[in-house]
Amino acid sequence: MALTLQPSSLIVASAYPDPPFEVVTDGLPGGFDLELMGAVCRELKLTMRPVRYAGSDFNGIFDGLGDGTYDAVISGTTITPERAERVLFSKPYLVFNQGVVINRERTPPVAAVSDLRGLIAGIQHGNTSDFVARRLKDEGIIADICYYAYNDIGSALDDLEAGRIGLVIKLFPVISWLVKDRPKLAVALQVPDP
Repeated sequence: MALTLQPSSLIVASAYPDPPFEVVTDGLPGGFDLELMGAVCRELKLTMRPVRYAGSDFNGIFDGLGDGTYDAVISGTTITPERAERVLFSKPYLVFNQGVVINRERTPPVAAVSDLRGLIAGIQHGNTSDFVARRLKDEGIIADICYYAYNDIGSALDDLEAGRIGLVIKLFPVISWLVKDRPKLAVALQVPDP
């Protein structure tokens, strides 16, 4: 039997919204990651107990593993060397690039990274898209980076629609989902994850 914080249960933290990986429908948590973890729990004969991570910096989600708040994290998490020093990851089960979203009405056509020159990027705290944004800034492509609380991606997209920033970078399937009902916004290109 698995050694867990609560007998016969697996407490699993996820950060919402991060569709299609983490979604809330009618007040209930779901999405690809929780369905996958539910299958793992059934195999282990454990009851899954989902917990919503509400911190403003995604990297903080891993603190709950060390302090005994939860047993596992599943949340569309990119494996980085820094994170791998803190926690034990499974083998990657999905691999994606970062998506770059622009405002169709305010930004000239974007076909390549060089077309982002001079724009300000919106990034969530603790998101691996920050590595991409910092690289683009260091290369002199984007002008600056504006940081948003991890749980405030909606504000970043609102600012992009209003023209207060020039682009948003986030994991491709997530950002594609988040902009599908925002006709002014479009995923212009993908860039490799760090």
